[in-house]
Amino acid sequence: MAHSRFIKDRGLTARMTLTMFLLGALFVALIVTLMYLFSGYAPIIGVIGIGIAFYQWWSSDKVAMRAMRAREVTPEEAPELHGMIDRLCALADMPKPRVGVADMDIPNAFATGRSPNRSVVCVTTGILRTLNAEELEGVLAHELSHVAHRDVLVMTVASSAGIVAGMITQSAQYGGFALFGGNRRDNNNGGALPAYLIALLLSLVVYAVSFFLTRLLSRYREMCADRAGAYLTMKPAALASALQKITGEMAAIPQKDLRSSSAMNAFFIAPAISGASLKTLSSTHPSLEQRLEQLARIQAELGRPGA
Repeated sequence: MAHSRFIKDRGLTARMTLTMFLLGALFVALIVTLMYLFSGYAPIIGVIGIGIAFYQWWSSDKVAMRAMRAREVTPEEAPELHGMIDRLCALADMPKPRVGVADMDIPNAFATGRSPNRSVVCVTTGILRTLNAEELEGVLAHELSHVAHRDVLVMTVASSAGIVAGMITQSAQYGGFALFGGNRRDNNNGGALPAYLIALLLSLVVYAVSFFLTRLLSRYREMCADRAGAYLTMKPAALASALQKITGEMAAIPQKDLRSSSAMNAFFIAPAISGASLKTLSSTHPSLEQRLEQLARIQAELGRPGA
């Protein structure tokens, strides 16, 4: 975890370490199995697997910015936004990230990047119109906490196993492994499953495990970022108000716009969905009720004498 004045969370560190270990083991097992099944193409498969993981790590900020059609803004272009991030970074004693703005009505914000020194915090024009200064400060503190805790990096790299597994599943379903001689091993195995079917089953398992592990981690990291941001600004009620406004405004956004941004849900401060319950295993975020309850407890704690 990066050194900063954000409160430390050993639970987050433990969960990130365990998730990375489990998904890393799954990723290696998947690649090794594919190299065995399609031995003639082992070097190609190994290079592709390592290449995807490296690309996810190296280009996470650029990929996210492109996905949101966001642009980096200078202090001259967005003086108030930069000023707010300057104050929060000084308060948190952390490097200042780059600042981006996405021109879209969806009220949201996200942070991404492979390290605190190579990160970017991005807000939409929709959130700038929706929130007041204190609420926006709470949102930015939440996003900066993600950067300081390095959980953005972990989520990005952790998704590599699922991405590779998804690609393999699609390739196997549409006969792509025929190009790799996918049926050859069953000729010598007395009716054993063909290689492409083994690859399909394994990739489905890896994808399912990756899907649920990353979502379990994602929900915890959002609670952690709410908590860390609230303690940094000492204004948990402002963040609570921001979350309520953001969630409420989602209902006014056309469904096609929400769907176009859904790939970024795990990184948003609030998922781009409308009228759906988040109390499911597949949710990227805890429910609004859980988040507000936590912030209310922090507000009560800070309001006690001697707190």
